[in-house]
Amino acid sequence: MFPLLDSSRIADYLPQAPPIIMVDKLWYSDESVTRTSLLIRAGMLFVEGDRFAEPGLMENIAQTAAVRAGYYHKNRQEPVPLGFIGAFKDLEIFELPKVGTEIFTEVRLKQEVLDISIFEGIVKAEDIVLARCEIKIFVAQNP
Repeated sequence: MFPLLDSSRIADYLPQAPPIIMVDKLWYSDESVTRTSLLIRAGMLFVEGDRFAEPGLMENIAQTAAVRAGYYHKNRQEPVPLGFIGAFKDLEIFELPKVGTEIFTEVRLKQEVLDISIFEGIVKAEDIVLARCEIKIFVAQNP
C-alpha cells in the first residue's frame, strides 16, 4: 500500500512549515475520515529525551485535520486554507511514543457548521492507543 502523500509533498498540503510539520504521510482521506503517520525522530521539535511530548501529539492530531483540508482544496486547485485550533476537549494521553516509533493518527469528522469542524482524534502505535481527544478547528475562508 502506498501513501497518497509522502514527506516530499506533505508540506504543500499544510499551512505549517518545517520544523513544525508533524505529519509524514497521508494514507487515506475521504469526507469524514483522514489517516496519517509520523516517524518520531531524534532532534524533532517536541521530542524531549527519547519521547515525543504531549504538545507534539496534540499538534499531530491538529495537522492530520489540516492535511485533510489541504488535500480537499488542492485537489480542486484551490489554495490551502489556514486553520486555527479552537479547543481540545477530553484529551487523554496514555503513553508518549519513543524516538523510532511510527505513530498513526486518525481524525473522524463529527460535525461541521459553517467554518467550524469538530473531529474525534486518535493516535496509535501498532495496536496501542497513545492519545485521543475531540478537537475543534476553525478554518479561515480563502479570499
